[in-house]
Amino acid sequence: MIYIFDNSLEGLLTAVFEWFERKPPSKVAIVPKNNYQPNAFTKSFEVLTDSAKANRVWKGLAQRLGRPGIRKIYCCYLSERLEVYQDIFDFCIYIFQHQAGTEKNYGNAPVLSLTQTARKVEREKHRMEAFIRFQKTADGMFYCGIDPDFNVIPLLINHFKNRYANQQWVIYDIKRHYGIFYNLQTVAEIKLDNTINLLKKTNQHLLDEQENLYANLWKDYFNRTNIVARKNTKLHTQQVPKRYWKYLTEKL
Repeated sequence: MIYIFDNSLEGLLTAVFEWFERKPPSKVAIVPKNNYQPNAFTKSFEVLTDSAKANRVWKGLAQRLGRPGIRKIYCCYLSERLEVYQDIFDFCIYIFQHQAGTEKNYGNAPVLSLTQTARKVEREKHRMEAFIRFQKTADGMFYCGIDPDFNVIPLLINHFKNRYANQQWVIYDIKRHYGIFYNLQTVAEIKLDNTINLLKKTNQHLLDEQENLYANLWKDYFNRTNIVARKNTKLHTQQVPKRYWKYLTEKL
C-alpha cells in the first residue's frame, strides 16, 4: 500500500492519522505526490491534508516526546531527504504503539535514522549561526545569501531576531529561493524575483559606502591576530569546512 501526500509536514502527520483510522493489513510506503509513479500491482491512497487531524497527531507526539522529541521530527523534515518521510511516518506509528521511552530505542531503524538526521540538521543550523556574515546595503538593510545543505532557515529565526534586534536584516536561501526578513518587530518569509550575490565584485555598487572599509578592517584584524607559527590547516578545516568559507569576510 502506498500513501501519497502533498510533501508538507501537515500532510505527513495526516497520513499517520489515516493509518490509525484505516489500519491497513500490509506495510505502508509514504511517497510525496511529485515523486509518485503509478504501479498497477500496488494499491495507493491519496492523503488529503487536514489541519485538524495533523494537529491531533502533533499534540499526541508532544505529550509523549516533549519539545526535544518533536523538534527532532521537525529537523528531520527540514533535511528534505526523500527517505526521511518514510522514517518519520514509521517513527510516529512506532511511538504511538509502544510505551513511553521507546524514542530512545536506537535498535529501531527509524529511531536511529531520525536521531542521526536531526543531529546533522542541528549541526548545519549552528554553523549557519556562526558563519553568516551580513553586508550593509545602500538602503541600510543588512543582507546575507546562503545555500545550506538542509532547509535550516526556519531554525535560524529566533537566534538572529534576538541577536540583531536593533537592525533590519534579510537572510536568503539562494538554493531554495526564499528567505526571512526582520523589520525590527516581526520576521516574515519573503521571495525575491532576482537573487543578488553581494559578494560578487559586479554588485559592489549595491553596498553601503562604508561596507568595504569595515570589511577591510575585519580582514586586517583577522590577519594581525593570526599566529602563523601555530597554523594548523587540518584542524582549521575540520572546525571551519571549506564549503563555508564563501560566507566569511576574512576568507574573501
